[in-house]
Amino acid sequence: MDVFTNYYHTLNVNPTATQAEIRQAYRRLAKLFHPDSNRETAGHEQIIQINAAYEILGDPEQRQSYDRQISHNFQQESQGEQKRHRKKETGREADEQIELWLTKVYKPVNKMLSNILTPLKKEINELSADPFDDRLLGDFQNYLETSRQFLKKAQGLFRSIPNPPNLAGVAAQFYHCLNHVADGIEELEMFTLNYDDRCLHTGQELFKIAAKLRREAQNELKVKS
Repeated sequence: MDVFTNYYHTLNVNPTATQAEIRQAYRRLAKLFHPDSNRETAGHEQIIQINAAYEILGDPEQRQSYDRQISHNFQQESQGEQKRHRKKETGREADEQIELWLTKVYKPVNKMLSNILTPLKKEINELSADPFDDRLLGDFQNYLETSRQFLKKAQGLFRSIPNPPNLAGVAAQFYHCLNHVADGIEELEMFTLNYDDRCLHTGQELFKIAAKLRREAQNELKVKS
């Protein structure tokens, strides 16, 4: 209980009580707890508290100053409570923003990246049997077209919701990962047009960098979780 409200509580009066009501309450309590008046209810501590309360509330000027202190203290407590409430609300909103981004962006984009990056080694191994075989080359082109569709959808999802500030590092890794995947697909598609092994090699290297960026994003998210 706040110290500024105790004087009114001590005398068992309302803060709007008149001076006459305060005097009446004081006399009643003083009589009740004074050892010369009533030995059954006498109490030294109670008398000290009653006298201290009446010393302030029984004097109009001191009471006015005391009431101002009550009002100031109440305002400070109210402001403090409002700040705590806003902080709590802000924290809840931040948690909701994180959960939304993880559900609507991170998880589906991460899965799409896996659908692009993971099959590359197998696709190239199959193509290497005979890069000039129309069927093998056609299968590889189908893989690239599917990857491009995954990439387009992943890029759209990534731009759909702003990333939470405290996951900016994770989002940055994903951003660079998507860019490297896009460049890698371009290089691999160039190989299907000119059969230049340098395009195939560059595409693989770009995918390796993308895979590394994806792992770094995953690891950073684990640290923050």
